[in-house]
Amino acid sequence: MKIKKGDSVIVTAGKNKGKTGVIARAFPLLGKVLIDGVNVVKRHQKARRGGAKGQVIEKAMPINVSNVMIVDPKSGKPTRVTILREEGKRVRVGTKSKAVIGK
Repeated sequence: MKIKKGDSVIVTAGKNKGKTGVIARAFPLLGKVLIDGVNVVKRHQKARRGGAKGQVIEKAMPINVSNVMIVDPKSGKPTRVTILREEGKRVRVGTKSKAVIGK
């Protein structure tokens, strides 16, 4: 997986197509990512204590990594990612503008 926590991404497929956000959490073994404000669903939560009331909460659910693309730092459009070696370190590079993504 070439996408990690903190990357800006755009959703390319599904009901949230076109939305952008930052990855809050990545699940590499499942091939999914959790994006803030994307794929939000309502879940009913049961009352925990005797006097407390149950409530409906909105929760972001994971989305498949194949349905998102990293936003190019220069153009702001979605791009694929290539990994290059510079001075013995792996560096992620956007294929469109050849700009370094991340640190």
